[in-house]
Amino acid sequence: MDVKFNNRDPVYVQVIRHFKEQIATGIFAAGQEIPSRRELANQLKINPNTAQRAYKEMEEQGLIFTEGNLPSRISKDEQVLKLVREELILEAVHTFVHSVRSINVPVHEALDLVKNSYDQENN
Repeated sequence: MDVKFNNRDPVYVQVIRHFKEQIATGIFAAGQEIPSRRELANQLKINPNTAQRAYKEMEEQGLIFTEGNLPSRISKDEQVLKLVREELILEAVHTFVHSVRSINVPVHEALDLVKNSYDQENN
């Protein structure tokens, strides 16, 4: 597991974002076992308390679940997994729209450029 941490956001928030990206791209599948908190801390070279905080938050958001003493797993709730993907897409769209609006690009021109760029990325 490779995460590039920045200095702006708390590490536990970045860990959560990493998990969301892995879920959205299908790298983590519904019901898949994930590393223990201690394993994650070792893999990412972060404080175990930070890993614990990230897992606690992800459990509260319904992204992961832990049953008894069994390893934690990715949620099997399709609605939760769909919302993760939508959240990341909307975040990217919001950032893009903010950037484009700041230089007064008409929406039709921006959409044409996005479509062309998207098509070129697929080739």
